Amino acid sequence: MAPNATVEATGVLNEVDAETIDGGLAKDVTPLKRAEKRKIKLVWRNVLAFGYLHLAAVYGAWLMLTSARLYTIAIRVVFSLNFPFSNCVAFVLYVMSGLGITAGAHRLWAHRSYKAKLPLRIILAIFNTIAFQDCALHWARDHRVHHKYSETDADPHNATRGFFFSHIGWLLCRKHPEVIAKGKQLDITDLEADPVLRFQRKHYMLLMPLACFILPTITPVYFWNESWTNAWFVATLFRWTFILNVTWLVNSAAHKWGDKPYDKSISPSENRTVASFAFGEGWHNYHHVFPWDYKTAELGNYRMNLTTAFIDFFAKIGWAYDLKTVSQEIVEKRVKRTGDGSHPTWGWGDKDQDQYEVQHATIINQKED
Repeated sequence: MAPNATVEATGVLNEVDAETIDGGLAKDVTPLKRAEKRKIKLVWRNVLAFGYLHLAAVYGAWLMLTSARLYTIAIRVVFSLNFPFSNCVAFVLYVMSGLGITAGAHRLWAHRSYKAKLPLRIILAIFNTIAFQDCALHWARDHRVHHKYSETDADPHNATRGFFFSHIGWLLCRKHPEVIAKGKQLDITDLEADPVLRFQRKHYMLLMPLACFILPTITPVYFWNESWTNAWFVATLFRWTFILNVTWLVNSAAHKWGDKPYDKSISPSENRTVASFAFGEGWHNYHHVFPWDYKTAELGNYRMNLTTAFIDFFAKIGWAYDLKTVSQEIVEKRVKRTGDGSHPTWGWGDKDQDQYEVQHATIINQKED
């Protein structure tokens, strides 16, 4: 029988099982098995909505490539040529949306890998609302479940169910009962205590349509005389569909293709292509081994980790602080053993977090609370 999240020997390690100082097991672990076979209950509203969305995005891409006024942003800067401002709006909102997920919902709120002062939290909440991937509190809760019960039936986008399921299929059907059960058991009191997250959740159904659909559509039309067609299909639907799929690739492609230099026993992998589009979220083998590192990677530069550059910038002006990263000693020990176990905490402060990690973590720009 396939593993269930309520069963102990699933092959997904609990941190209380860790036997070594770098967060892994000294013994071999049970290999991952495929998920429990069960009848999928489709949510037809979602099927139709995502079907329309992707058809509209294809049309938006065609408009971008065939518009008589289409020029790249780089050409406009150099030669002062005109181009559809919907393309510019789409790009700017893509970057803002991406950071709202990566720097906000993911690294700040889901994993608590750094701390942010109120102005930065407000900025990230606005960016996150533009992204429209549910409110940050719910996103962070589900992502913590993903890490705690990775690739079991309690994982919302369980990669053992296949590429399509982990990419978009999990949004087209009812959640597995274990996802709901484990989500309710997880401690999210820190998220509920954040007034920014509470405000966003309370007013989400008003703020999200404005930020994700209405303003991105009317802004190019009224300020730059863009056509309604370009504004709707390019700046809004293509842009939103693109950032959705980039995020989903972290759940699907980065769990299927790539190297595993930190832990060969788990499916999350180092995927350079995903990292380039997802602002540094594709270094997934590292991230699942050390989920509380604010860099989500072992990188010495920002070439494929824009999110880290974003956080470091705000650390320099004092809006981001207590940036947590893994010491080189811990990384080297884990690499030498090349993956005898995983480290499935949801982030910094998890009750199961290995205390050796806590004591030896490097905290950058630390301030007194």
